[in-house]
Amino acid sequence: MEEDCFATQLIYGDGQFNRDGLECLIKKVNLADYGLSYAVVAIVGPQSSGKSTLLNHLFETNFREMDAYRGRSQTTKGIWIAKCIGIEPCTIALDLEGTDSGERGEDDTTFEKQSALFALAISDIVLINMWCHDIGREQAANKPLLKTVFQVMMRLFSPRKTTLLFVIRDKTKTPFEFLEPILREDIQKIWHAVPKPHGHENTHLSEFFNVEVVALSSYEEKEEKFKEEVAHNLRCHLLCLTVAQLRQRFMHSISPGGLAGDRRGVVSASGFSFSAQQIWKDIKENKDLDLPAHKVMVATFRCEEIAGEKLAQLTLDEGWLALEKAVESGPIPGFGKKLSSILERYLSEYDSETIYFDEGVRNVKRKQLESKALDFLHPAYITMVGHLHSKALENFKTGVENWLEEGEGFAALVRACKEYCILEFDQGCADAFVQLAGWDASKIKEKLQRDIDAHASSFCSAKLSDLIVNYERQLSTALTEPLESLLESGERDTWTSIRKLLKRETEAALLEFLSAVAGFELDKADITAMEQKIRDYARNVVERKAREEAGKVLIRMKNRFSMVFNYGCDSIPRVWTAGKEDIKTITKEARSASLKLLSVIAAIRLDEKPDKIEKILFSSLMDGTTAPLASTTWEEVPSKDTLLTPVRCKSLWKQFKAETENNVTRALSYQACRRKNNWVPPMWAIVAMIVLGFSELMLQLRNLDGEFRNGTVAAILSVSSRFLPTVLKIPRPPPGLPPAPQAPQQLHSVVSQSFGNQTPQPNPMPNFISESSVSSSNISSDCNEYS
Repeated sequence: MEEDCFATQLIYGDGQFNRDGLECLIKKVNLADYGLSYAVVAIVGPQSSGKSTLLNHLFETNFREMDAYRGRSQTTKGIWIAKCIGIEPCTIALDLEGTDSGERGEDDTTFEKQSALFALAISDIVLINMWCHDIGREQAANKPLLKTVFQVMMRLFSPRKTTLLFVIRDKTKTPFEFLEPILREDIQKIWHAVPKPHGHENTHLSEFFNVEVVALSSYEEKEEKFKEEVAHNLRCHLLCLTVAQLRQRFMHSISPGGLAGDRRGVVSASGFSFSAQQIWKDIKENKDLDLPAHKVMVATFRCEEIAGEKLAQLTLDEGWLALEKAVESGPIPGFGKKLSSILERYLSEYDSETIYFDEGVRNVKRKQLESKALDFLHPAYITMVGHLHSKALENFKTGVENWLEEGEGFAALVRACKEYCILEFDQGCADAFVQLAGWDASKIKEKLQRDIDAHASSFCSAKLSDLIVNYERQLSTALTEPLESLLESGERDTWTSIRKLLKRETEAALLEFLSAVAGFELDKADITAMEQKIRDYARNVVERKAREEAGKVLIRMKNRFSMVFNYGCDSIPRVWTAGKEDIKTITKEARSASLKLLSVIAAIRLDEKPDKIEKILFSSLMDGTTAPLASTTWEEVPSKDTLLTPVRCKSLWKQFKAETENNVTRALSYQACRRKNNWVPPMWAIVAMIVLGFSELMLQLRNLDGEFRNGTVAAILSVSSRFLPTVLKIPRPPPGLPPAPQAPQQLHSVVSQSFGNQTPQPNPMPNFISESSVSSSNISSDCNEYS
């Protein structure tokens, strides 16, 4: 199947760009897949000079050709585009509308300039179709054409070496060696006459163009010779070729040594459509060509491309990658110089490669490249400064802890250590400074100062907390044992002694504490708050110990009762069998001592406010002169200072009396046993027992002889069995005395009658009944043993 060139009109005669047609052609020829391996060839020249015919024979395209038999008129309008058949790499051909067109008129040369500018902007090779007889003529048709090409080239001012291939048409008999100097002289004159940018007034044509010349025979007169004949003269750059041989010049045109082997600034094939549209748009918007839109556009594109290349190379630079990896581990000495060297190298390369582009565009793109490069490098700088921050902060922490052990004042130590660490951070930042970047580390420095202040504050708080805890511990140790002893004593001046103890120990601890925190240079308000905290803690120790003792008050009361009841004033145990102790009075004294202890523990008295707790307890529980306790608060005592409510005191007192009743009962039992065992029968009773038992005694003695006849042992046993019952019947108690087992019940009745004027006893609990029973048995046993 024969390959199609897909010829289509790219720009219409009215200047409208055929975007859809171009997109269709690109898609059909798969131009986007070629990357940079493609070429663009354009042809310019006078109208009806055979441009379309030449392209069709060179590249096997099918551009519309002029019909000479119908006269010479405009055939190509606007710009046409097609794919060259059989040319490698992929080559795109542009057929431009002819210059000096009668249809457009003499004055309308704008489209000619626009189309020429467009061709130079996107083409690698520009064919300039010239008449042979115009060479050397001042008013020849090729002069305006060359001026137009060079003028727009100056506006483009691209350093890419566009190949200008002059095709001399309708070769005459004049030898080529005579035509060449004349043509080159004409080209140089036109080149020198064109205004050039500042600094490039003496720039040679060869720096911007590769100029080559070929000559072809007349197509109309010698069509076969035009296609096949080869000229006999071949010299230097002036060649006379057949179309077939000229076609071979376009094979691999972009390879080194090819027609466009040294081209630069090529747009990727995938962006060709957009680039062409944008170029034409910019050209149309500057119709009068007052602004070098094409130059700016190409410069913009090329500078961006070079900047992108340099940025990509920077990201893969081995020195940069090594520096980036090293800085992750810690601070790098000379970091700023190393980073600056890498950055400056790529910026210098950019400058050298963009020197021929528009200065304004070049500078703008350089700033953009510099900005992007700095943005790319900035994280490494931040990492570096972060290490400096961490190192300075760590040095501060270590320095404060180490120097504090030497006994220096805390506030002065913090100031000195902070100044040293900030200075160290500033020196590190100066070493990491990148001249081109001008990065400012002030925010990180401010953060370092905040972090140092925060750590100093935290460290200060921790040290102060440790000091407070130590002094609180000392206070707790100094107060606990004396408090326990004072509360256990339960004397009238107990709380007075506790207040004195609290004040003495608190003031001693505060004196030492204030001396210890002098080096912290604290505000007066802070010191006052800490003092109050220590005072509150000491008070809490007292209150906590008082509440603890309140939970053990029943045990303390029972111990107090037992001590007073069982021991006399000289701490000698009482002997209940002597019969001289007044158990009723002793019991009252013991209960009074226990009740006094209860009144001491009932409330906290650290504020030296008088109360009536003792009076209320004695009048209600001992004397019974006031109403029973039924309130949950004490008069003139705040609820926060109440340890035992009146109701609780009443309950405890009932339980206390119930559990100490057995001691009183036992004492009374011992006294009763003593009176029973001391009883002796009257003399007349003793005489009567002897007389009445004499006959029985004599009877037994008479029977002794008979008993001994059976043996001595048998006689003794027999006599004993008869004599022992008689002896046991002698000591008989007089009638009317109660038997021994009934004594405990009688004693319990006596105790109840003795303290009848006090609060009645509750019903005994089961365990109390058991205890009383056991106790009664023990008392009876004791009485028998005593007898």
